[in-house]
Amino acid sequence: MPSADPNLFPLLVQAYLDCRRTKRNSASAQAFEAMAESHLCQLHEELAGGTYQPGRSICFVITRPRPREVWAAQFRDRIVHHLLYNHIAPRFHASFTADSCACIPGRGTLYAAQRLEHQVRSITHNWSEPAHYLKCDLANFFVSIDKEVLCAQLRRRISESWWLSLAEVLLMHDPRRDVEVHSCRDELALVPAHKSLFNAPDGHGLPIGNLSSQFFANVLLDDLDQFAKHRLRAPHYVRYVDDFVLLHQSPQWLNWARGQIEGKLAELRLQLNPRKTILQPIGRGIDFVGHVIKPWRRTTRPRTLRAALQRIEAAPVGDVYTTGNSYFGLVRQAGASHKEQAAIARALLKRGHAVDGNLTRTFRRKA
Repeated sequence: MPSADPNLFPLLVQAYLDCRRTKRNSASAQAFEAMAESHLCQLHEELAGGTYQPGRSICFVITRPRPREVWAAQFRDRIVHHLLYNHIAPRFHASFTADSCACIPGRGTLYAAQRLEHQVRSITHNWSEPAHYLKCDLANFFVSIDKEVLCAQLRRRISESWWLSLAEVLLMHDPRRDVEVHSCRDELALVPAHKSLFNAPDGHGLPIGNLSSQFFANVLLDDLDQFAKHRLRAPHYVRYVDDFVLLHQSPQWLNWARGQIEGKLAELRLQLNPRKTILQPIGRGIDFVGHVIKPWRRTTRPRTLRAALQRIEAAPVGDVYTTGNSYFGLVRQAGASHKEQAAIARALLKRGHAVDGNLTRTFRRKA
């Protein structure tokens, strides 16, 4: 059994503090925090002794923006996810391309949208010349991930035997073997069978909802990023999770690149989703990470605005304030968002909430 890191306990405490920052109100977090010192000591003993195994997961279905399963690990297991991520993620982040987004500090949806917009302006010389884009999506990405392929990538980059062993424990764990389902049968039926982790072959699939899954997904697709940038020499390329866009003046080159990418994905045992693969002129607009990039402007995706207005209209009285401000913040990320802000403001006024003159926030109603 490999020896544990001598600084394991301080690292574990930091992971606990990081984990509870956003999960402190959950029942699992409160139960752990009630006897935090005892639980941390026990978790440390299991990790140091090599006996740690992930516990039971909770599975439930969300319906927005589309039905999908979410798998919630126990709080103690989330601490271990943070422990591993805090230690090994920096070395991976340092080697990721600047065009890789999601689950990387400072590289969320706004970063991805702004980077793609910058590249569009670059290739079109500020919209003065025509160009094309190829937008691709991976078919059933998280459910299709082959853990053996991913494990081989981790072995190439993690030299410390104990940390590699912990990564393999988290990666190879099958949450289906010990799960508590919190959704009814009708809700589970909303998830297409091919997108359900319950139907994934053994050794395949990562649970959506865990920090470790998001990080492992980026590790897997870093091979695609490096291939696009250094083998295809794609001049303009951006990826957010399993959605990626290539830009080029020539549609023939983009078609050629698609064939090369399909070959690379076959090595990773992944496939493109043909229904979500788009090749067309940039001038028609690029729908990416909730934004639509059009000539001279970047707007919020119309479907997102419709969902915002519906949620504001249907929200309970006590939730309108937080819902409205949340959507104000979301649409303001787009460069040209005044129309969307005005629509949200009108919806909030109908619910009896005042809105500031800049259409940037709403206020609580007086009791």
